[in-house]
Amino acid sequence: MRRLHRSSERDVLLGLIDSARLDAAARVRVEERALGLLADLKAAERDSWIAKFLHEYRLNTDEGVALLALAEAFLRVPDDSTRDLLIADKLGGANWHDHKGASDSPLVNSATWGLVVTRALVGDDAKKNALTRLIGRTSEPFVRGAVAAAMRVMGQVFVMGRHIDEALTRMERPEHKGFTASFDMLGEAARTFADAERYYDAYAAAIDRLGASNRKHDHSISVKLSALHPRYETSQAERCVPALAEMLRDLALKAANAGIGLTVDAEESERLKISLDVIAETARAKALSDWDGLGMAIQAYSKRARTVVHWAESLGAETSRTLAVRLVKGAYWDTEIKHTQQEGLEDYPLFTRKPATDVSYLACARDMLDSPHIYPAFASHNALTVATILEWSGGKKDFEFQRLHGMGEGLYDRMVQEEGYSCRIYAPVGGHSDLLAYLVRRLLENGANSSFVHQLADESVSVDDLLADPVEKIQSVGLTPHPSIPHPRDVFEPARSNSFGIDLDDSRTLDDVADAVQAFEMPPAPAEASADQVADMITRAEAAAPAWAQAPVGVRAEALEKLADRMQDDMLPLVSLCVHEARKTYDDAVAEVREAIDFCRYYARRACQDFAPQDLPSVTGETNRLTLEGRGVFGCIAPWNFPLAIFTGQAVAAVVAGNAVIAKPAPQTPRIAARAVALAHACGIPADILQLAPGGAETGAALTGDPRVMGIAFTGSTRTAKAIQRTLAEDATRPIVPLIAETGGLNAMIVDSTALPEQVVQDVVTSAFLSAGQRCSALRLLLLQEDIYDRTITMLKGAMDTLIVGDPADPATDIGPVIDGDAWQRLETYRQSMKSRWVHHVAAPEAGNFIPPTLIRLDSPDDLEQEWFGPILHVATWKAGTLARTVEGVNARGYGLTMGLHSRIADVSEDVARWARVGNLYVNRSMTGAVVGSQPFGGERLSGTGPKAGGPHYLPMFAVERTVTVDTTSAGGNASLLSIEAT
Repeated sequence: MRRLHRSSERDVLLGLIDSARLDAAARVRVEERALGLLADLKAAERDSWIAKFLHEYRLNTDEGVALLALAEAFLRVPDDSTRDLLIADKLGGANWHDHKGASDSPLVNSATWGLVVTRALVGDDAKKNALTRLIGRTSEPFVRGAVAAAMRVMGQVFVMGRHIDEALTRMERPEHKGFTASFDMLGEAARTFADAERYYDAYAAAIDRLGASNRKHDHSISVKLSALHPRYETSQAERCVPALAEMLRDLALKAANAGIGLTVDAEESERLKISLDVIAETARAKALSDWDGLGMAIQAYSKRARTVVHWAESLGAETSRTLAVRLVKGAYWDTEIKHTQQEGLEDYPLFTRKPATDVSYLACARDMLDSPHIYPAFASHNALTVATILEWSGGKKDFEFQRLHGMGEGLYDRMVQEEGYSCRIYAPVGGHSDLLAYLVRRLLENGANSSFVHQLADESVSVDDLLADPVEKIQSVGLTPHPSIPHPRDVFEPARSNSFGIDLDDSRTLDDVADAVQAFEMPPAPAEASADQVADMITRAEAAAPAWAQAPVGVRAEALEKLADRMQDDMLPLVSLCVHEARKTYDDAVAEVREAIDFCRYYARRACQDFAPQDLPSVTGETNRLTLEGRGVFGCIAPWNFPLAIFTGQAVAAVVAGNAVIAKPAPQTPRIAARAVALAHACGIPADILQLAPGGAETGAALTGDPRVMGIAFTGSTRTAKAIQRTLAEDATRPIVPLIAETGGLNAMIVDSTALPEQVVQDVVTSAFLSAGQRCSALRLLLLQEDIYDRTITMLKGAMDTLIVGDPADPATDIGPVIDGDAWQRLETYRQSMKSRWVHHVAAPEAGNFIPPTLIRLDSPDDLEQEWFGPILHVATWKAGTLARTVEGVNARGYGLTMGLHSRIADVSEDVARWARVGNLYVNRSMTGAVVGSQPFGGERLSGTGPKAGGPHYLPMFAVERTVTVDTTSAGGNASLLSIEAT
């Protein structure tokens, strides 16, 4: 049965529309009340920093983006030289002159930008870049200090206090009279167990402090489960759910004893199920049976929101309690969209249109008001939403509203102070340098074009637009999704259809996959092909190649499309085979099959485009036509680390180009290759056109050494690629044939002090250790700016300690074994030789070819002399101001496959893109997982010949180009020229 959150937007909305609808009389009353609330909001705008900020620096302008980018990074940068570069990068190029004096806000116009910008930009176009020149020339301390002060002021707008006592003191200010607060000791999600312990202690201390102060207030606390465990994931449910339930129960007991409420915040949709498990276990704790202070948040943008409301009501009834439910619009919308597209999931778990979210919110709100075991808390800055809830409440006040600290000011003042309604302020607490990333997210959410706060600040938006009925708005578009957000399957159209993945974050789906993997029986391995057998294969292929080359390209492409569909249908058996033979984890195995599917679809469509005959320009009386034709017999030699994706990609590229193929898999993974070839034959690729040649070095030598082979596609070591190159060149009688080689690299990631440490550590772990470090693109050398070495390494060590090394057939495993005993011996010998330089390593099983993920400190990047193809990461440092020299040092090693960069300075990204001599540069993300058609993959120099696999220039390398020129005048003159009519 299809999961609700993967159902179509229309189907879900059909079940919500009636509950969200107002009758005509109620609609009139709601609009009248909303108009009054709008008047209150407009009046409050005169003193609202956020309203003036959104009005002056729109988030779709260079200036708005620059200010947010500066706020996100500035306070965490420890060194002055990088701070100056960041200021110049973010503020120096924007058009600040147009904003001079435009606002009466002391922050928007004076406190910072009046000091930093208007002193530098005094009125004409020639001086618009004066700030950049000023910083570059003098690094003026006043510039740096002014920006730092402004960043702290911006932080205060959204952060209630740096610690709980400061937050409590600020809540005593007159503007908060009558309001209560829900304090959140906020930060990024825990990356380490030490982070989780620190967050737990902060929550516990805040509860104690609130308990002492709550004699005259009704403040509460909000808790993020992701802050309490670094592996808050479905695959880790067996260890994280019991641990989280115990911690949440202990915090809830403290809150109950202190007489305060505790609410569990909502997070990404893939965590919903395990969140509910933790909440349910806490609610059922006997020690909490007499306490009604437990609460939870529900995000209305989720297709499951209303179902979760019903779940909360059922839990309250079961445990004889009233459960506080905070209803919010949602905070991870853009993240959810991207994740769904990346993973190729069946549909989005949320609504893609803002009015649809509003409809969901109203339907949930009505159910909450009718639920006897729910205490409703409605978090909204939308005047129409608030007025609708007031209408439905019928004058009762047994619920509360909520707003974010720094936003929605004025909306609730009169309701709280004159009408007796309750409103709670969601109040983040913590250091500004830690929380400014949170600040930026809040600004982006509430500054988005579709948000009520943004529209309120936009003078072009009329009152009628602000108060438009969301039910009518969504019905006017037929309940359809947003046209600018394609279905996950259509993200890459027209290049190809996106392959579907498996939702491993869904616990029932994960259980089904685990059952299939663990019940899978390995087929027998195909026999190795001898040299004589390879020669016979080539004979048959050579005979079959001409007819295949003459087949219409559409016929060849259709076979690839069928193969893609068949692999999609056989996803689970192929995943199981990858887990058992290649020792891949579930995530890696799913990605492997998806990439093979993507190669088939992409090359099928490229072939139809690239192999269509092209008429070329010519003089009159002559035609010229260019065609691409197959070369004959192609040899494809694939590696064991991508035994399905690369094996399939090489073979189908050669086949669709009109060649016959002898495909040799790595000797470690012949079963996967045999299955791929069998599927290809079943989908219309003739048996003599695609033949499997299992075996080792002898088989490979027989293939590359046969002069009838007209080209080789190879992925593997640089040493083997050079040996093949010599073989192809040394036979003087052999035609000159192409070698398409993708080899390894000494892949480096460079990190400067503007980078977000949590993001860096996550991407380092993904790039260096997952897949047991057995990717061509894997991170081998981490180069940290020396100013951030200690903090980054401390966090990285903690993140490594959260990893599970073990059997890849266990869904909880992060890192499996290396491919075989020979690989283990090479890696372990090297690892032990560097033991004196170990910074950290992770425990691993002693038997089974497991290499403990290991971090090794180098004095210089030059100390890394070769690629070590496993979960071993080397780290060195570089000094601020030496970035160019650092990149050049990496280039000098001669490899050129992948490079990573983490920096918030746009100029740095542009500089490194110019300097780096690599095939793939990844900025502010992991270095692995190249996507077919979007991130064509392949290196240069010692890392490969090109062209890039999965790119637009790949297929022509498998073909010859032929031009036919015809003189059309040879039969008696140029008829077309002579027939031109006189003018």
